[in-house]
Amino acid sequence: MKLRSHLAFWFSLAVIYALAVLPGLGSIHIPLPKFPRPGKHATWSAWQAPNPNTIPAGPTGDSIRYGIQLFNSTPVYAPQYTGNKLACSDCHIEGGIVPYASPMVGLPALFPMYSKRAGHVVSIEERIQECFTRSENGTPPPEKGGEMNALVAYIQWLSQPEPARQPFTGRGLIDLPALQPNPKHGARVYAEQCANCHGKEGSGHPPLIPPLWGPDSFNDGAGINDISKMARFVQHTMPQTCPGILSPQAAYDVSAYIHTKPRPKFNPAYKKY
Repeated sequence: MKLRSHLAFWFSLAVIYALAVLPGLGSIHIPLPKFPRPGKHATWSAWQAPNPNTIPAGPTGDSIRYGIQLFNSTPVYAPQYTGNKLACSDCHIEGGIVPYASPMVGLPALFPMYSKRAGHVVSIEERIQECFTRSENGTPPPEKGGEMNALVAYIQWLSQPEPARQPFTGRGLIDLPALQPNPKHGARVYAEQCANCHGKEGSGHPPLIPPLWGPDSFNDGAGINDISKMARFVQHTMPQTCPGILSPQAAYDVSAYIHTKPRPKFNPAYKKY
């Protein structure tokens, strides 16, 4: 089965991002590179990401491009709403297109939906606000503001259908059995598999490598602040140089080790999210 290269897609968005911040370039049209993607992730769907060249001109296109920048460099483009050094793409891998890594594809059609944590039905805008107050340890951007409009525009563009494209599969995270974690073994796993990128002290190398604990990481109200959820994320996507090499038990263990480390407290003023 032939799949459009997700690496090529993300490379194109990276180029758009890089050029967009340079003054005086005006409108740019960047072709989608075509080369096979190395076997980075074990499970891909037949869904294909839209070509970045399909981003329209004018205000709608400007909003989508701004959404790309926000999604991938959130602290840079929305510093007034972020309280740490995490970007949306640190949890929603490769701009939100990776199956079973909390992808953004098709998300608008699922809202409004009931949020167990909030205790009421939420809009997609409220769900994004939740990410800002929890995963990014910040404050909620206005529901009708430019930042919010741009993020929603990007997710809608990313989710657009194509006649020849198979439905996207891979919502949420992979399933793992419930295991008893061993944080002591997790410390060894971290030293062997994670420390080279995220650092011995978990501080990462923002904006390329996110911090895993400390003041610049997610707070204790974030969804990933759960050992089983982190294990499901880690086992499928980490280490990025060779994802999938960790066993379910190792993923649980290293997640438990990370959860022994300090992190910011969730601000109860934002409990409604």
